[in-house]
Amino acid sequence: MKALGYIIITVGFLVSAIAAVLDEQIVQWSMYSFSLLFMVFGIILLRKNIADSTTAAHVLDQNLEMLEASLNNIVTNIRTLNAEKSSLDTYDAHQEIDRLFTEDLSRFVEARKSLAHRYGLQQYADIMGYFAAGERYLNRVWSASTDGYVDEVNKYLELTKIQFEEALEKYQSVKEQFKNPSQSQVRYTNS
Repeated sequence: MKALGYIIITVGFLVSAIAAVLDEQIVQWSMYSFSLLFMVFGIILLRKNIADSTTAAHVLDQNLEMLEASLNNIVTNIRTLNAEKSSLDTYDAHQEIDRLFTEDLSRFVEARKSLAHRYGLQQYADIMGYFAAGERYLNRVWSASTDGYVDEVNKYLELTKIQFEEALEKYQSVKEQFKNPSQSQVRYTNS
């Protein structure tokens, strides 16, 4: 279906290009309009296919597993880094951040949309609020490390740890809540 969408868009584009140059003086508006509608149909078909593939149950499950694993790794790594901050060379903290967090942060961000699809926008916003704050604080640690600000590195390592722990706790709470939904809860499904 995805290939069909691309083919329809391509054919529509070619027909509209031909309609525009068929006659130097007059554009074939009926042919041109039809080709534009044909392209819109292809775009709709393509978007529907993409939406269906990103909200399929197995894709959501895989993304949420990846998201949870990444968040667990992030929390474990920030706890370790925070516990070792007294022995950590301030100028090396940004290299440790790059080594410990880059992959897990990227994987979490790639999978984050599945939160909204599975648990709803409010839960997505709650979890992402903590995650985004943790990420900002981690960026602050990285910057302070390159500038050599020991106190700021130590302060924001602690704040980063708190925010990521809150994100993980909120995620686990939401996950548990939706395992055993009450009558008042409604899951978002894309039917």
